[in-house]
Amino acid sequence: MTPLVSAFMSIWPLVTISLFIGAILLSYRIEKRSPDLVNRTGFPRWAMMLHTITNLNVARDGRTQSMRRTMLLLLGGVVLMFILVAFAVSTIERTD
Repeated sequence: MTPLVSAFMSIWPLVTISLFIGAILLSYRIEKRSPDLVNRTGFPRWAMMLHTITNLNVARDGRTQSMRRTMLLLLGGVVLMFILVAFAVSTIERTD
């Protein structure tokens, strides 16, 4: 295993988790700005990420849509990290 692949395999979990947590936090902020998604029960609930990803019942103002695009970029980063890991693993398997 090359040092570059080894270093990447060491840090990718932290980067991926950080990106995903950032997306979850943005989803909660988007929910607070969207009247149809506001949590009025008083009890904690899971983030409504599917609603925010698909723009379902999300406020249409520019700031909220900008936050939504940022969240989509973060989730795209998570997908990209998994693709890079799959490539790194296939590289390791070919060299062994």
